[in-house]
Amino acid sequence: MLLQAMSLLGVAYRFGGNSPVSGLDCSGFVRYVFQKSLKVNLPRTSAEMAHIGKAVDKSELVAGDLVFFNTRGFAYSHVGMYMGNGKFIHAPRTGRNVEVVSLNQSYWQSRWNGARRINRNNANVQAADELPGGSDAVAAKSRDNSAAAAPKVKCRKGRKCKAVAEAPASKKKGGKAEKAGKSGKSARADKPAHAGKSGHGKKKKVAD
Repeated sequence: MLLQAMSLLGVAYRFGGNSPVSGLDCSGFVRYVFQKSLKVNLPRTSAEMAHIGKAVDKSELVAGDLVFFNTRGFAYSHVGMYMGNGKFIHAPRTGRNVEVVSLNQSYWQSRWNGARRINRNNANVQAADELPGGSDAVAAKSRDNSAAAAPKVKCRKGRKCKAVAEAPASKKKGGKAEKAGKSGKSARADKPAHAGKSGHGKKKKVAD
């Protein structure tokens, strides 16, 4: 992958460019390298690339990681590929060519947005911390599922507690009906039904 990236040194920048022949922009450059070297199709824009793969701390960068910057007034508006030794390769801007620069330059340090590690296994995986609600929502959902799965426990004084399976809703309703029948109470057959209402007491909408 790094050799493929280095082979593009000197290619002219062109906004929206996808080919070394006509020119490449920053995301077009990265996308081209991944297609040719790993047979992986990445999203077209740098902002979309920033939401897949695995987040990587700046201190843990390895060659091939994608590095993101805010160069146009919004996050993840520029992307490059880390080469190692504090340097990365990228397609900079109109009038410039694909080049290798230092990550330690003040310009890039002040515009740093983070890094992602993308490979064949996670190229199409959206990270949990990027999902709606974030990782907290994922954890909450897991807790809710666990609570729903846990059986109810019934304890009696002086005896051991034991799990009690909850009866299905249909059986509960049936039990009530049986009790009503035993007590001599029954639904009035001559009582008219409320027209235009559903079982939940809400009016039904009538189609035009």
